[in-house]
Amino acid sequence: MKNAELTMHPLQGESLKPWLEGLGRLRIAVFHEYPYLYEGTLEYELDYLNTYVRSADSLVVIVADSEKKVVGATTCIPLRDEGPEFQAPFLKVGIPVDEVCYFGESILLPQYRGQGLGKEFFARREAHARNLGFVYTAFCAVDRPENHPKKPLGYRPLNDFWLAQGYEKQPHMQATFIWKEIGETTESPKTLTFWMKSWK
Repeated sequence: MKNAELTMHPLQGESLKPWLEGLGRLRIAVFHEYPYLYEGTLEYELDYLNTYVRSADSLVVIVADSEKKVVGATTCIPLRDEGPEFQAPFLKVGIPVDEVCYFGESILLPQYRGQGLGKEFFARREAHARNLGFVYTAFCAVDRPENHPKKPLGYRPLNDFWLAQGYEKQPHMQATFIWKEIGETTESPKTLTFWMKSWK
């Protein structure tokens, strides 16, 4: 980590609780950007993030600045501890959920990007997953058309970065999640496609 003012806090279970509000606010801020365009609420975030508190084998790495503000985070959790909507694509192709560590997110405020934290996030989660004996690590990303009207000029998807980390897109493995997008009056379904890496 190149920025001396930042500290990393690897957390599991109850130790995550004091950081939940800051993590929830960070998720709302980062996922508000394209391609998620997420209009989240802190109430929903706290409810969702408690999934990680309840899971004995989850890992959340918080990045905090000198004032202990949450400016980045990465998360992973055994797929067996996630909801059925996350598990269904794996069961459909015959992959047991007990063999998969699900990577929730890697998020940073814009001013802290490009400092190598993305690679560090993957390394920490993969080490955790392998330590627990998982066969696969996987995450999913929202699908957006190339001509999406809200796509920023110069936007570059992270596909090349994910490929460089050894992940392969699984077009046949998709999930549908519902959230309210910027400009929408109600929640609507969005399709996300999984990326996966095998440790066999």
